[in-house]
Amino acid sequence: MTNSVAPMTEGVIWKRMVMFALPIFIGNLFQQMYNTVDSLIVGNYLGSSALAAVSSSGNLIFMLIGFLTGIATGAGVIISRLYGAKDDLQLEKAVHTTVALGIVSGILMTLVGVLFSHQILIWMKTPDTVMNDSIAYLQMYFWGSLGFVMYNILVGILQAIGDSKHPLYYLIASSLINLVLDIIFIRYFNMGVAGAALATVISQFVSAILCFILLLRSKENYRIIINKIRFDKKQLIDIVRIGFPSGVQNSIIGFANVIVQSNINTFGEMAMAGYGAYTKIEGFGFLPITSFTLALTTFVGQNLGARQYERTKKGANFGIIATLISAEIIGALIFIFAPSLITAFDSSPEVISFGVDKARSCTLFYFLLAYSHALAAILRGAGKATIPMLVMMICWCVIRVAFLTVTISLTHNILMVYIVYPLTWFLSSLCFFFYYNKSNWNH
Repeated sequence: MTNSVAPMTEGVIWKRMVMFALPIFIGNLFQQMYNTVDSLIVGNYLGSSALAAVSSSGNLIFMLIGFLTGIATGAGVIISRLYGAKDDLQLEKAVHTTVALGIVSGILMTLVGVLFSHQILIWMKTPDTVMNDSIAYLQMYFWGSLGFVMYNILVGILQAIGDSKHPLYYLIASSLINLVLDIIFIRYFNMGVAGAALATVISQFVSAILCFILLLRSKENYRIIINKIRFDKKQLIDIVRIGFPSGVQNSIIGFANVIVQSNINTFGEMAMAGYGAYTKIEGFGFLPITSFTLALTTFVGQNLGARQYERTKKGANFGIIATLISAEIIGALIFIFAPSLITAFDSSPEVISFGVDKARSCTLFYFLLAYSHALAAILRGAGKATIPMLVMMICWCVIRVAFLTVTISLTHNILMVYIVYPLTWFLSSLCFFFYYNKSNWNH
């Protein structure tokens, strides 16, 4: 059988990984751009309070959606290994089980997000001045949960078999749609922050539908056949076994960030707006990390499925180096240009000050963040997702929350919120370094 996508078990290692990672990088760049456009339009047309409302919702969204994207990662690992092993029967079952899981999860996420977003915002100590906008944004966002979940599920299938180009095309299309709808809904229809959320929801549904049509029309062994969309017990167990730790890991990180956001909220809406503006800029720093970590997980999964152990190790080492170097370059650029970048979102001196202080406390340490994510991706591709979950649960949740609980209560200094990130990145990198070099992870 001839496949339309060349497997990562063949060819020059660095070329295969770069050619896989490059479309993901460009696609994530467009996605980050349209996420940033939301904040730029909100900040410039609706003001600092609206920007604070949108920004404070980001960590909560990641906490809830992150679990399901972790499950999608587990599905991608299973699919990549079956694809590398050329096991067509089990691959078909894994693909259809993954789609069925996405549909059910998207519906459940809609119910949870819409019903409980108000109460969660109260727990996050969201100021009354931005509460109504935060509720409007979140509830509109969660009405589109099915689109977000299915997009991540379907893109995960495509990337697992080595196709990173089609997701790029669909992201470009959705980014342009989001930009146009943002302007229409906010500037001309006066829909406020709910309009920004609705624009994102519609654009995400468009991407999900395009991915679904592609897989529906495919003639390859990973195609979707509608009447075969159902759960296969064995594949579901395997997907959950690998995906559950990744999902828990994402939710743990999201939960810790919600705690961080709760502490930011106590410093007022100017701090929320400045911190939120930085997080949009930080998203660009994550681009090489996300791109190479996805390439690493797919590369490791396919090559271990094909029992090419030495090739797996060489690819892993190249991916780590590439991730560290690219992330640190972007971090240095953000450090230098932070004042101008924050000003693009909000020209208020207080907002700029908060945003710049946050940027300059973290960006030069992006290599630590990159190292932790790269090794976590390698271990997930090897089917050892529990290790990253435990490391990040301890370092990025328990220690991060404990540090903030003690230091903020003693000092009430926002600098403590800023430095907790590089501190916990260092600790997780140390743990991953010892495990990676001492364990027999690739067999």
